[in-house]
Order: sequence, then structure tokens, then C-alpha cells
Amino acid sequence: MRITDIREATAAVSSPIRNARLDFGRMTLSVVALEVDTGAGSLTGYGYSAVGRYAQGEILRSRFFPRVLEAEPDSLLDDAGSLDPVRIWDTAMRNEKPGGHGDRAVALSALDAAVWDVVAKYLQVPLWRLFADRHNGGASDATVAVYPGGGYYAEGKGLDGLAEEMRGYLDAGYRTVKMKIGGASLAEDLARIETVLGVVGGGDKLAVDANAIFDLESAVATGEAIGDYGLMWYEEPGDPLDYELHARLAERYEGPLATGECLMSLVDARNLARHAGLRPERDWIQLDPALCYGPTEYIRVVQALESMGWSRRRHVPHGGHQLGLNLAAGLQLGGCESYPGVFQPFGGFADDIPTEDGRVRLPDVPGIGIEAKAGLYAALRELLGGGGP
Repeated sequence: MRITDIREATAAVSSPIRNARLDFGRMTLSVVALEVDTGAGSLTGYGYSAVGRYAQGEILRSRFFPRVLEAEPDSLLDDAGSLDPVRIWDTAMRNEKPGGHGDRAVALSALDAAVWDVVAKYLQVPLWRLFADRHNGGASDATVAVYPGGGYYAEGKGLDGLAEEMRGYLDAGYRTVKMKIGGASLAEDLARIETVLGVVGGGDKLAVDANAIFDLESAVATGEAIGDYGLMWYEEPGDPLDYELHARLAERYEGPLATGECLMSLVDARNLARHAGLRPERDWIQLDPALCYGPTEYIRVVQALESMGWSRRRHVPHGGHQLGLNLAAGLQLGGCESYPGVFQPFGGFADDIPTEDGRVRLPDVPGIGIEAKAGLYAALRELLGGGGP
């Protein structure tokens, strides 16, 4: 098995929406195709980074791709003769200083996902099955709890538009939903929250996400204002590296907190668990496997935090994409975000698998399942060219 080519392209995922920090009008992400010669034909693995950090083509082209393509081919294989994602990950990261986990973590995520996709295709198994067999003793979940990442701010949307959006999620089979806060005054956001509560029927069916906008004072004030709602969680109240903010907020806010989508490495996640005052029996970890150096590093995070007392069920991958869904099923995590209505065609899951009672099944196809999402597969083929799966 030999890598014959690696290609990248920039995909536009612009949307006329915003959260408390980001306007998505010019958002991009990186997509990758990895071609291999199996000795009996060719296969293509696809990967992409998640929304929120922009495309990383220069890092991929100038650093990661050359290191992998110039390596001795046998050094990238496991003992069975298949590509080894860990060896390829290590090869790509040679000559990189520690720290600075930002754009390069996003770039490597796209490449790492493509490697895992092609390995699963080579072995003719769904990616969730490969994760389960290699990192969970063969156990997996037949269905995964999912919630839609929605409730964004948009021009002219208003409370009626927000309520209509949330009713649409319930009609589509979701039972819990998430909405944005922090991008308006507290009074406006409380009105928005109460509007959504009127649709979903209770705080345990609603999570709110501040996208790291608050300082300690405003995070505490918001926590006090929403404390009686009994929300599913209060997400990203402040900067993810401000561990003191989280620790002091956790002393004041009794409900569940959730954070981690902007953490990019194992070291970051370990420090969060050590120093942020989070409560393993109550709070949630939300790293995004398409932002934090890929599935290879994400698995290390889950394993490391497990050794620190965190159940795998307290991890809920951010990003609303198929990669997170495969990890959630294969590692038996607590659920997965979904983007059914935004950031298309990258958001959401397989075309023919509906959300039922807040849960989804996974496609029984080799790899990530990109080919089971027709719009995504067509977009990747158009952007990256090349042959079939």
C-alpha cells in the first residue's frame, strides 16, 4: 500500500449568520484527497477541517504533504501492511515545535481524517467500526444522541424566526437543541431563550452557547440570569484557555458547563481538566476532531481524560459532521453535534438516515461515510478531482 498523491483545496462555507464572535459570511475550510495504490487498485480517502478556523492550504502544501510524500513508504505502514494513521501523523509533525496549537492543528485534522478514511476503505469497514476495534475493545453504539447547533443571529430573524427554526428541528426528529447567546444584550438573549423554551418544553432540552465572548463578570452575570432555567448546558462562557474563569464560574453556576471546541491539542485538554474546575460528573468536553489535529489526537484526548476520571460519555464532539459522529459511535461517547441546516454540504450526516427520537444510526459503508452524503461527495469530487472511493 503506497500513497501516490495528496491534494488540497479551499471550500467556501459562507452563511449569512453569526454567533457572539464570528460572522460566517466569508468562512472557508480545507478539504483533502489522499490517493493510494493498494496493489490491487486505487483508493481515495477524503478529509476536511471543521467550520470556524478558515482554510489552511499553505501549511498542508508546504509542510505536511511533503513530509509524508518524501518519507520511506514502508515507514508509513503498520505490521499488516496498511497505512498507519499514527505513523503518518508523526511523520507530518516532524520538525514542528511544541505549543502554538492553532492553524497547524486545523490543517493536520484534514489530512488525518483522509488517512483514517482511506484505511477504513482499504479494510472495507465503516470508520466507526475501525475506531471501536482499535480503541474500544470492539464495543460501539448502534445509535448516537445528536442535537442541532442552531439559534444563530441573522438579519431580520427575530423571535418568530427563532421559534420557527426550533420547531423545524423538533419536526426533523431532534429532542434537544442548542442556540447562541452573547451576541445581543442579556435582556434580548433572555427573551430569545424563553421563546425557545416555549417551543421545546423544558430547560433540559436546551443548551446555550456563548462562543467564548464573556469575561468573568459577564459570564457570572449570565449564569445567574439563566440558572433557574435548568438548561442542558451553558457552553463556552469564556476563553477556553482562561481556566480561572471556568473554575470561578463553576463555583457559582450549579448547572452543567460545556467547553473545549476551541482547544486544539491533548496538552490543552489535559490542562483544562486539571485547572478549570470542571466537574466530571456534570460538565461536558467538546473538542472538535476536525480541528484538534484530527482523530488521532482526539482519541489521545479521550484516553488521557479517562485516566483522569472523565467518563467517555462526557465527551460530545463539536462540529456537526460525520467524523465526530463516527468517533461518538466507535468510542461510545456522550453524543455528537449536528448541523442539519447550516454550513452545507459539510454539516449533517448521511442522506438516507433520519434523526429519530433524538438519535441517528450510522451508514454501513466503508470509511467516514462521505459517499453516503451525495452533496458532500459531489463537492469534494469537484474541488479535488480524482477517481472514486
